[in-house]
Amino acid sequence: MLLKKLSGWPGLDWESPFEELERMRRQMDMLADRLTRGIFREPFAGVFPLMNVTEDRDNYYVRAELPGIKADELDISVTGDSLSISGERRIVAENENAKYHRKEREAGKFSRIVNLPAQVNTEKVEASCVNGVLTVVLPKAEAARPKQITIKAS
Repeated sequence: MLLKKLSGWPGLDWESPFEELERMRRQMDMLADRLTRGIFREPFAGVFPLMNVTEDRDNYYVRAELPGIKADELDISVTGDSLSISGERRIVAENENAKYHRKEREAGKFSRIVNLPAQVNTEKVEASCVNGVLTVVLPKAEAARPKQITIKAS
């Protein structure tokens, strides 16, 4: 080993550089697994459901992925410039003797509040749920809609 370190010459215990890279990769994987186990395990449940928020001239659109959740199990409310979606995700329990190799699907209550850029007309909000995707159409309040200004020529 001393000969290897001093001269760079491979000795009897010489390992290929690829074996060393593989050992380093395994160590990095173990480190990443330990870090993400503590960091991402709990916030994951707080980021459910995943949402996209878009807008056009007249409306804001919120689309949320809610697979396996029925429309009557959701509570949706709108106030001014925020939308709240809450409910409970239930997952069928596995056999008591089941051994998990990976468990990423969480069950439990969830709540998401989305702040919108401007006020909405709460009287005309519509929601539909098709194939596990909730779509909420939020008409912009009259004050939030863009107005066309005509320029007077003199």
